[in-house]
Amino acid sequence: MKLILVALGLCSVVLSSKVRFDDFKVHRVTPTTASQVEALRELEENQIAYNFWSSAVDVHHPVDIMVPPHLIYDFQDFLDFQQLTSEVFIDNVQDRIDNEKPSVQSRVFGWNDYYRLSDIYDWMRTIATAYEVATLVVGGTSYQDRPIMGLRISYSAININRTVFVEGGIHAHEWISPAVSTFIIQQLLTSSDPVVRRVAQSYDWYFFPVFNPDGYEYSHTTNRMWRKTRTPYGSCYGADPNRNWGYRWNTGGGSTNPCSDTFSGPNPFSERSVSTMSQFLTGISSRLVGYISFHSYSQLLLYPYGYTSANRDNWGELLEVGEKAATALASRFGTRFNVGNIGATLGVFAGGSIDWVKGTYGTRVTYTYKLRDLGRYGFILPADHIVPTGLETLDSFVTIFDEFGAKL
Repeated sequence: MKLILVALGLCSVVLSSKVRFDDFKVHRVTPTTASQVEALRELEENQIAYNFWSSAVDVHHPVDIMVPPHLIYDFQDFLDFQQLTSEVFIDNVQDRIDNEKPSVQSRVFGWNDYYRLSDIYDWMRTIATAYEVATLVVGGTSYQDRPIMGLRISYSAININRTVFVEGGIHAHEWISPAVSTFIIQQLLTSSDPVVRRVAQSYDWYFFPVFNPDGYEYSHTTNRMWRKTRTPYGSCYGADPNRNWGYRWNTGGGSTNPCSDTFSGPNPFSERSVSTMSQFLTGISSRLVGYISFHSYSQLLLYPYGYTSANRDNWGELLEVGEKAATALASRFGTRFNVGNIGATLGVFAGGSIDWVKGTYGTRVTYTYKLRDLGRYGFILPADHIVPTGLETLDSFVTIFDEFGAKL
């Protein structure tokens, strides 16, 4: 496999104010009654000191909650009162963070480590220079005036009406998402696999590996678990950029509390990254046939919508192709993904990017990936998982677009 190697500027600075998570624990709680589900939902909305890594959806659906050490007894009181039990999935979050990256960082860009925004952008510039089919594009800007950079990969002008948009890193702490996005770019350019080559050359691709550059950079420099943008709202910062889009905005699953991780923003498109990227997407909407959004974690392949648990539009073919993609993904390492509707699987939430694309433009091929793992690492997936995650995701990714190839 041909690799483009980019020398990395050693610009990372360890800040004295970096947030630590010593003795923070991640508890997995599984409600068995409707009242327990409701109690967990109320806890998530009203007690932001508990960081919900997954939300309460329904009975028998596990909920992962990061609990700070000073609240461990209060949390146990809550469990006892609600007659809930928990399993500690992560005993010390800081230990996971400390062991997430290799002890020695490579001086060339690759897929054995997680990289800073500047390193990713430098690699993208190198790719655009090295390959005639690759073009650097700027889709939008962030609150802190960072460009939202993407790569267009186009092997032929005849693919102009078969455009696919791939979104990575909309949630800042989901580091595996930008890593897998860049891995797939590399494979579409260099793989000799005949199916990968056929798919690569059959579409016009736009990849934006880091949709939320302010938040992503902040997650590296200051707070590893930061999720949102960095727009100031009083004493708190940021809105959830995946609850800020204008389709059915704020009709469920988002918070009105600016300090919450699921704050929907004061109004739709309040976040500059969302507003400017929506304008970019509008500009290519007439030729857009696919939209893929990479998230973590839970090992899910999901289709719209998030605002409702009801199946809509072309859900039948999305389910059928999604199941084939999940089978292809499992064939390499045995990793199992479930396939389903976003709202039914994750709980109803409005204002997501994929809902906006589907609901506004009727884009046919629309999927959200929730990548590895099932919770033992959660958002803090070790860097040695990047390549296997990238390979299995590529298997499913090309299956999706090969299956749809004859239908579009």
